[in-house]
Amino acid sequence: MQIYTEKDVDVSALEGARVAVLGYGSQGRAHALNLRDSGFDVVVGLRQGGKSWAKAEQDGMTLMAPSDAVKDADLICLLVPDIAQKPVYEAAEANIKPGAAVSFAHGFNIHFDQIHPKEGVDCILVAPKGPGDLVRRQFEEGRGVPCLIAVAQDASGKARDKALAYAHAIGGTRGGVLETTFAEETETDLFGEQAVLCGGATELVLKGYETLVEAGYQPEVAYFECLHELKLIVDLLNEGGLAKMHEFISETAKYGDLTRGPRVIDDHVKASMKQVLTEVQDGTFARQWIEENKNGLPEYNRMMQEDLDHPIEEVGRKLRARMSWLQK
Repeated sequence: MQIYTEKDVDVSALEGARVAVLGYGSQGRAHALNLRDSGFDVVVGLRQGGKSWAKAEQDGMTLMAPSDAVKDADLICLLVPDIAQKPVYEAAEANIKPGAAVSFAHGFNIHFDQIHPKEGVDCILVAPKGPGDLVRRQFEEGRGVPCLIAVAQDASGKARDKALAYAHAIGGTRGGVLETTFAEETETDLFGEQAVLCGGATELVLKGYETLVEAGYQPEVAYFECLHELKLIVDLLNEGGLAKMHEFISETAKYGDLTRGPRVIDDHVKASMKQVLTEVQDGTFARQWIEENKNGLPEYNRMMQEDLDHPIEEVGRKLRARMSWLQK
């Protein structure tokens, strides 16, 4: 696969463009600031009086309602949360001019048919592989977070060039840009969150903690072993993959990794992961999540509170309070 860098960008694709960024959360703020610093005329579309309005105002952004922000915009960046995107887009759609591009940082609403961009506009994806705070910090330091780009609708014949120019403007070409599809980005992103990064990792931590506590070990010691030290391993993996992790852990840890790890994360777990992936691919997860929102999030709120009430949280709060390096 080709990795695109600054030399591959056709800057004329968005030259002189007016950009409307809808949303000012983690990604919205980072994109808006980076685009502005790259010389674009940026306007931020928000609900007046919303929680992000004051922050955007403090940052010196031009602010207006989303439906007004898209007027005369050449690029509309839809960066509100997934479930909020459909009503925001539908309220603003009539004011989007022909030839403009609508961009997403995650393909959920396009891939699962919640939003259907009107004819005559480009539909692109520019997805940084990191949180907004990192996207902004790396940009300010002269570096960049790698990005994925994709095209779902190419009305202008230059949609791909626009996506690459946009990724360049937020710093992505400094880290490298890979081309994908809306389907691949959406399905791999959801699977990664559910099976490994969030769902898998947190459940592994909780089950490990519970196993030690139920066996009579001190909760504080269990916390250190199953949660606190996880960051040390993740940092090694992030910096240098399996090779760097094995370089810096003990021989005993390596042997335990190689002989016991596959017994915990076994073929049964992989089979469960495949089922999770199937539910992402066939739309089961998307339908459930959309329906949950329509019903007012009762199960989501119940499960979230159950998570936050887990004993590991109380133990963790007390221990973290003594770790000065974790405090702001």
